[in-house]
Amino acid sequence: MRQLSALIIAVITGFSAGALAASQAVYQKGRVFSATSLTIKKGTAVTFINDDTVPHNIYSESKNNEFNLGAQAPGTSTDVTFDQAGQVKIMCAIHPRMMMTVQVEN
Repeated sequence: MRQLSALIIAVITGFSAGALAASQAVYQKGRVFSATSLTIKKGTAVTFINDDTVPHNIYSESKNNEFNLGAQAPGTSTDVTFDQAGQVKIMCAIHPRMMMTVQVEN
C-alpha cells in the first residue's frame, strides 16, 4: 500500500512539474513588460498578467502567431499558446512603447 501511495505521489508530482515547465509569465506594470525578450519552445503557453493600474491590449500581428487579447483589465491574466516557430513581436495597442519579442523554437 505504501509503495502504491508513493508511486501515485511521484506520478502526480511529475505531471505538475511538467505542466509548470510548459508555461511562462510576463507581467505588465508601469506600462512596460517585465521582459523585453523571451525564448520558449513551440507549444508553450505564456501568461500575460496585468499587474498595472491601467488596462492593456496585448497583441501580435506576426505571421502564424497572430493574437489580440483585447482590453485586459488590471488584475487579470490571459494565456497565449505559441504553436508555430519563429520570432513574434508583441505590442500593446494602448501603450505604443510596450514592446517585446518572443522567440519560439522547435
